[in-house]
Amino acid sequence: MKKKLLNLKSIDKICANCAHGKHTPGEDGVLCEKRGVMLNTSSCRKFKYDPLNRTPARPVSLGEYSAEEFVL
Repeated sequence: MKKKLLNLKSIDKICANCAHGKHTPGEDGVLCEKRGVMLNTSSCRKFKYDPLNRTPARPVSLGEYSAEEFVL
């Protein structure tokens, strides 16, 4: 059932989303349990997706609306 909830084809296989990786204080590195220090954008055969490591995209901001636009 879990695999039906997640669309695994659309997930990027990068170390930043891996269950074996821990984020380093710098934004450009991941400490991998299997391979050592890796870049955020790199990957390996031991990739295992962890949804808690994923950083969601920022929501799109809506434009400003005035009250006149909603009057019929």
